Amino acid sequence: MLRVHLLALACAASLFGAVSGEDVFKQRCAGCHEQENPHIPRVGALRQLPATRILQTLNWGVMGNVAYTMSIAEREAVASYLGTAGPSAGVPPAAYCADRTVRFNPNAKIQKPQWNGWSPSTNNSRFQSAEAGGVTVDGVQNLKLKWAFAYPGDTTAFAQPTIIDGNLFTGSAGGVLHALDAKTGCIRWTYAARGPVRSSILAVRRGKSYSLLFGDQLGWFYSLDAVTGKELWKKKVEAHDAARLTGSPVEHNGTVFVPVASWEENRAISGDYPCCTFRGGVAALRVRDGAVLWRTYTVDVPRQIGKLWGPSGAPVWSAPTLDLARGLLYVTTGDNYSPPATATSDAVMALELKSGKIAWARQLTMGDIFAGGCASQGIQCGPDFDFGSSAILVHIGNTPRESRDLLLAGQKSGVVYALDPARKGEILWQIRIGKGGTNGGVEWGMAADGQHVYAAVSDLARRRVQSNDPADLRTANLDPDAGGGLHAIRIASGIETWYAEPQHTCPENRPGCSPAQPAAVTVTPGIVFSGSVDGHMRAYSSEDGSILWDFDTAREYSTVNGAKGRGGSIDGPGAVVVGGMVYVNSGYSRQNGTPGNVLLAFGTD
Repeated sequence: MLRVHLLALACAASLFGAVSGEDVFKQRCAGCHEQENPHIPRVGALRQLPATRILQTLNWGVMGNVAYTMSIAEREAVASYLGTAGPSAGVPPAAYCADRTVRFNPNAKIQKPQWNGWSPSTNNSRFQSAEAGGVTVDGVQNLKLKWAFAYPGDTTAFAQPTIIDGNLFTGSAGGVLHALDAKTGCIRWTYAARGPVRSSILAVRRGKSYSLLFGDQLGWFYSLDAVTGKELWKKKVEAHDAARLTGSPVEHNGTVFVPVASWEENRAISGDYPCCTFRGGVAALRVRDGAVLWRTYTVDVPRQIGKLWGPSGAPVWSAPTLDLARGLLYVTTGDNYSPPATATSDAVMALELKSGKIAWARQLTMGDIFAGGCASQGIQCGPDFDFGSSAILVHIGNTPRESRDLLLAGQKSGVVYALDPARKGEILWQIRIGKGGTNGGVEWGMAADGQHVYAAVSDLARRRVQSNDPADLRTANLDPDAGGGLHAIRIASGIETWYAEPQHTCPENRPGCSPAQPAAVTVTPGIVFSGSVDGHMRAYSSEDGSILWDFDTAREYSTVNGAKGRGGSIDGPGAVVVGGMVYVNSGYSRQNGTPGNVLLAFGTD
């Protein structure tokens, strides 16, 4: 049975025999790289690059849109075939801190301002208190760039940083975890993961130090010593070749909960691919040693039905949400990849913390089956209304009669929901804020401050691009006049309080520019931070939605580590506000956005 299941995951050659890098090159790469085109590097130039650098480009670089249909084994094989065995360029000595010691407050009960993981709190509200944030309504207008750090050679900056006791930890598309000084951006240590690191880093107390917990885009999960960067353990959380760990982990009482997603729906573009066998889910690991305590899948074991396999999909893209009072863990799920449709796709699910047993599931879009190659696979595609953002657990009411909990969930459908966790996710209210679509509605996360939930709209739109240049990987460019907007919704009633219209600031003829706002939202008292695909990070008044501060990140930078740095689209993670500083990632080459590779730090002092 296992052999049959594995056969459905990838080509037999990839799984049961050595993959020929030469064959992969001839089949997938030679058509471009063996022709005369000044925009395309020839084979001779590729052979002078380290294989690690080529693999980085395939995993999450400029070739990512081509390589996502390739298996891990195929990418590794062609990189080894083309590239040299030498390492990529190292970190210049001047980029390191004079004092490279990572220090933490030994008293765990006394905490300095911090931002740990996806949200400062495990309810995933992305709310930072005034004391911890240190940025005020009056002061935000004086924010100025303090330093810029470049992820060398990357075209995307998508790992939200964690800040603990003046130490900043962040991953990169190149698969490197960096420990930086949060005030200056100098490097204390680095660690090379096996794949791109998009997951936010979660720091969990370990004596007088911390363990750093995170996943990568190849399905590996890691624990590092925060002081030294030494690997404590690593584990392949999910055996499926297309598994990736995008959502940030959360921890409780010595157990870390890891959401599992996949890019298998992209592989299905090829009609020859046996679609589909990935099963979304959550794994509970013991923090001490990585032992699996339980594992819950969102769909049943797939079986072959004619050409297709199913059910499949329902990935978990975002950080789980803890509800300790009820002993539950809430996750949001994506669509199915192949039929049959399940009741657990496009849903909010509650899992028992101790066992992983599904307590309940509230599906908000039925029958949503979507894969990149629906037509070639013979699948009738649905609307692709994934949940890419975490559920937010909030408590409202000041009296026992009025007091209640709500789960807030924003969907790519363009609808925001309030669910009742005490009644198995019964819908309390819902409000439409966007058109919705594959890159529409709420993408990566909302924020809440107790009175309002703040939801930014993506609704990214494209225009067809006519090009005879095979080096132009764009099949469409972004519409500079469509998408975006920020909404403040009263939590108690679901009524909109204000709406901030999208800003149309795209320069004429600049590709990869859009007013869409897919990035996660962050809130601190009086201020809402929201980034957009046009490269702007803006601070809005939480009172009326007026813009208090606006910085265009899409430019070149002189960086503290000496690497070439440029900003671009803001997508995925949101602003991190801590200790009077605001940290922003800029650059997102996926979805036809503007490439970039910088982490920017702003301050008022």
